[in-house]
Amino acid sequence: MISQSADLYNNMELLLEEVCRYFDAKYSMMTIVDYNQKKIMITASYGLTNEERNKGTYRMGEGIIGEVVETQKPVVISDISKEERFLNKTGVPKPETEGVVMAFLCIPVVIKNEPVGTLSIHKEHRNDVDFAYEIQFLTIVGTLIGKNVSIHRKHIEELEELRKENMRLKSDKPFKPDNIIGNSSLMHDLYQLIERVSPTGTTVMIRGESGVGKELIAEAIHNASARAGKPFVRVNCSALPETLIESELFGHEKGSFTGANNVHIGRFEMADGGTIFLDEIGDVPLSIQVKLLRVIQQKQIERVGGGKTIDIDVRIITATNRNLEEMIKNNTFREDFYYRINVFPIYVPALRERKADITILTDHFINKINKQNNMTVKRITGGALDMLMMYSWPGNIRELENVLERAMIMTTDNVIHSYNLPPSLQTGVSSGTVDKGSLALVLGKVEKQMLIDSLIANRGNIFKSGMQLGITERVMGLRIKRYGINVQNYKHLSNENN
Repeated sequence: MISQSADLYNNMELLLEEVCRYFDAKYSMMTIVDYNQKKIMITASYGLTNEERNKGTYRMGEGIIGEVVETQKPVVISDISKEERFLNKTGVPKPETEGVVMAFLCIPVVIKNEPVGTLSIHKEHRNDVDFAYEIQFLTIVGTLIGKNVSIHRKHIEELEELRKENMRLKSDKPFKPDNIIGNSSLMHDLYQLIERVSPTGTTVMIRGESGVGKELIAEAIHNASARAGKPFVRVNCSALPETLIESELFGHEKGSFTGANNVHIGRFEMADGGTIFLDEIGDVPLSIQVKLLRVIQQKQIERVGGGKTIDIDVRIITATNRNLEEMIKNNTFREDFYYRINVFPIYVPALRERKADITILTDHFINKINKQNNMTVKRITGGALDMLMMYSWPGNIRELENVLERAMIMTTDNVIHSYNLPPSLQTGVSSGTVDKGSLALVLGKVEKQMLIDSLIANRGNIFKSGMQLGITERVMGLRIKRYGINVQNYKHLSNENN
């Protein structure tokens, strides 16, 4: 197979499958050393799922694989259940047959006295087995494939350099996450914060009202970081019962409590190498806050019912809509934990604070709901849009999406009219949700919004916007100055946003 393969690395998993068949092994893995990021990662395997393989990332010197790379010497673990150095990041289960144990054999792949990776197998056996032949054979295979592994490693390094160059080129343009909609000045300020904090490993706390999209902000930070290819694990702390939250976060050992019939991998272990997003952090019990504090400080966890300390590499992002400072005064939230998670706070503005984004959000949700529900709604009338602009949106973006979905169901001509909107918007005065103020104040808000809408449509071109509104360029400039509108915010908008 090695001699006949034109591109051996693309056939690496087939090769690993043959190795397993030859040795009657359960699993086999190929790792590559990434010296730029100082880590070792599984790049091909047999018997592991993609999720299990993605967990197989090691620091230099970490675990058996890290030791093999560091010493350039093979290691044989006859029984992985009795070896503390074996971290089992991929979650290999114990053999089901009584009297049978799982061995781990790992050899270094070396080119010109430099380790470029490892080749390993997991093999079930009964005790007192000599694995000298397996190690000798794996070493021969490792020597034969070493050149291909080295070439693939250089390819990974080249891709990383291209990624960095791409990031540098993108930095010349204003940063905007792909998963977030909004072009208001408040949102551009938010994008700058995301851009600054993403490349770091800093703990972030996202604050804002319910429904503003805090999870999307966390995901944007993860996607813009070096951990983008690793897991992004979401945890809604308020949805987990107090009795189960520790097990869900840190995992548990078999038999640690009634009903614990198997080893359970916790969310932190699932997120190893990536990011964990702890939503509604204000609902976490004080007892769990203490343990989370230890995780942040020591980068280690312990499963429930287990005495083994597990090293983890996880970035923590939290979110809340609660007043944590008031909770600290009431002794319902730990002050030391608060300062640990509040290293880099990000405030997400409510929808009523950025009404300039309602137009673009409306277009986005109409397109999205059309695809989800197989609809063909084409547009929203000016009167209906005015009602959306006048409403205060206590439920924020989530409420806007729900309102539009209802209106799209109610329309009979594929156009959203004002009468398709729910009564809460149509009777805004009686419900106290319409902005209050003098006639001049209300008219001023409408005029400002029309100016912004026109600038969005014409990508910041004052002359074209004035023609659209039926006023001269000079009058347009005076109105822009009166309302303090920053035209630069709209000059870079793409045609898709318009």
